[in-house]
Amino acid sequence: MVFKNDELKGKTALVCGASRGIGLAAAQALAAHGCRVVLMARHEADLLQAMQQLQEVYPNEHDVIVGDAVDYSSLAQSVGRWVEKHGSIHILVNNSGGPPPGPIQGAQSDAFMAAFTQHLLASHELSQCLIPGMRHAGYGRIINVISTSVKQPLHGLGVSNTVRASVASWAKTLSVEVAPFGITVNNVLPGATKTERLGQIIRGKAIRDGRTMEEVEQDMLGEIPAGRFGRPEEIAAAIAFLAGPTAGYINGVNLPVDGGRTGCL
Repeated sequence: MVFKNDELKGKTALVCGASRGIGLAAAQALAAHGCRVVLMARHEADLLQAMQQLQEVYPNEHDVIVGDAVDYSSLAQSVGRWVEKHGSIHILVNNSGGPPPGPIQGAQSDAFMAAFTQHLLASHELSQCLIPGMRHAGYGRIINVISTSVKQPLHGLGVSNTVRASVASWAKTLSVEVAPFGITVNNVLPGATKTERLGQIIRGKAIRDGRTMEEVEQDMLGEIPAGRFGRPEEIAAAIAFLAGPTAGYINGVNLPVDGGRTGCL
């Protein structure tokens, strides 16, 4: 259930990876707070279906942009054209599917470059495109959906651990530079959340270790003090909070939403 209020009425958000999972849940949470949401993902049919669902529950001038984070230059150009036509975007949620699981030993250099492009360069280009409008409005929120691996690297996610950490460092650096203009930059760090990505990780571990998916799942649950996996809407609630005016003095932080799994402060 999404709590409704109008604290983001008059604001526009761009949510990446918005056709499913955490991205779709974030779009729904922001819309519930009165925000106009621009949903972005690779597949137009999935996007249009997601927008229709959003429009039925939270009517507003929602829209879609079809784009792929791998082609970050074209992505930023599409967003720039949208801004020229419709006006500033005040909230950016950088969210993209993680790299394939696997150990760092034996990982191909191309895998690092692909993940670096999809996650850091795409986030950077979109931010550069939208920050001028945020500065003009005196209000901006850049929220990056990363991973708890930036605090504690996760086993079997070598490429992801490496690239997620680079995004966290980029975000912290940017947060200092844009803070004087009413813009914050924060990272939400989901723990194990019931999405397609979690299913891929469980399957990969089961195949690698010669175990059943049920066994792997039980081991993962045993590491979470809450005793369960997270739900996309719980991650979305943190995103919506950081997007709002009440979070204006929170800047440059990594916020784990993981049921207490991360073992460091």
